[in-house]
Amino acid sequence: MASSEQEQRDRVVAAGGRFSHAWRALRHRNFRLFFSGQSISVIGTWMTRVATLWLVYRLTGSALLLGWVGFVGQIPTFLLAPFAGVWVDRLNRRNVLLWTQALAAVQSLMLAGLTLSKQITVWEILVLSAFQGLINAFDMPGRQAFMVQMVEDRQDLSNAIALNSSMVNMARLVGPSLAGLVIGAFGEGYCFLIDGLSYLAVIASLALMRIKPLPARSGAAASMLAQMKEGWAYVSGFTPVRTILLLFALVSLMGMPYIVLMPIFAAQVLHGGPHTLGILMGASGVGALISALSLAVRKTVLGLGRMIPIAAGTFGAGLVLFGLSRVIWLSMLMMLLTGFGMMQGMAASNTIIQTVVPEDRRGRVMSYYTMAFVGMAPFGSLLAGFLAHKLGAPHTVMITGSVVILGAIWFATRLPSIRREIRPIYQAMGILPPSLEPVVENAAG
Repeated sequence: MASSEQEQRDRVVAAGGRFSHAWRALRHRNFRLFFSGQSISVIGTWMTRVATLWLVYRLTGSALLLGWVGFVGQIPTFLLAPFAGVWVDRLNRRNVLLWTQALAAVQSLMLAGLTLSKQITVWEILVLSAFQGLINAFDMPGRQAFMVQMVEDRQDLSNAIALNSSMVNMARLVGPSLAGLVIGAFGEGYCFLIDGLSYLAVIASLALMRIKPLPARSGAAASMLAQMKEGWAYVSGFTPVRTILLLFALVSLMGMPYIVLMPIFAAQVLHGGPHTLGILMGASGVGALISALSLAVRKTVLGLGRMIPIAAGTFGAGLVLFGLSRVIWLSMLMMLLTGFGMMQGMAASNTIIQTVVPEDRRGRVMSYYTMAFVGMAPFGSLLAGFLAHKLGAPHTVMITGSVVILGAIWFATRLPSIRREIRPIYQAMGILPPSLEPVVENAAG
């Protein structure tokens, strides 16, 4: 049976032509199911993100409250991610995701009901945003750790991550644009309703998967505190993971919160409305999609390390120039650049970490990845809201973008030590044969 499945996969690849490696992860049935279900669901997620920001701005007109909504929606992830990582390593990961997706659907439908009945206030938005943050604390590390189970061949893992990023960013292109149209024609409530229903697709895809059980995990009987300490010791003691997560945390703190200020740029700086907001978010999605597709055609993880500081520098420069723009076409161009840099750094970081981390610590390591990616953003949202309230949104993104550029320079100085520690792991996995070490020494990171 296994051999016939492999022959089928080989036939699929052969039929795909010279660029078949760009979608090789779709050979795996479970990943195909996940990819199709998520493609629908993530469009709804992006519609909800845009609709929530516009609804808060419409109700309050306050940059500070935009920052508070971002903070409340993400702080549970920061506080709970380490605990969630232990549970992800202990529990059946598919079951974790089935629960998180079902609860997320309930959250979106509650938002829809309150908004369509015109009973929604900022307080309800804050409570439901906190509920979504609680869900994300378990969903994000669970989803990242589950990726290996959906793609049985580790050689296809980097491609799966790139394809997943491509799908997310195609949705990021479609979702905000569709949200702008729906908000303009019918109001924010219908965006939330579409999102709630879209979760049915990913729930169905998870239910249809055939997942092989993982081997018994070492330390499963240890206490939660002991397992948390073990995960922290690994993350803090391993230079490649520690350095990547530190840069990622800085980018999340200073760079990512530009999203909560987008309604201000759309309404006050560019003198537009929800359509303008959708266009700006869509332009960022185009840049991120181009980045993800460029990663999908890569055949190896080698060389991704040096892409991380370049991507962070590009992201920071895009923010600085976006803050200087006062015309829609230039703002769109800078959003495209920003989206490209953000996705390039995020996908490259994710691929390297997923490649080198041991299976029995994957959930805990990815929980710290979630903390760096999502957990720092609430503090960044508060900071961005405060700075925008005092200095204005354009000056805020110029300041935060400059800090991201400095972080990229720091990471570049750490590349030699990252390469030294990661090279033996790549050699043991067969990614970097010893005979080729002198040739690809600089590519190992």
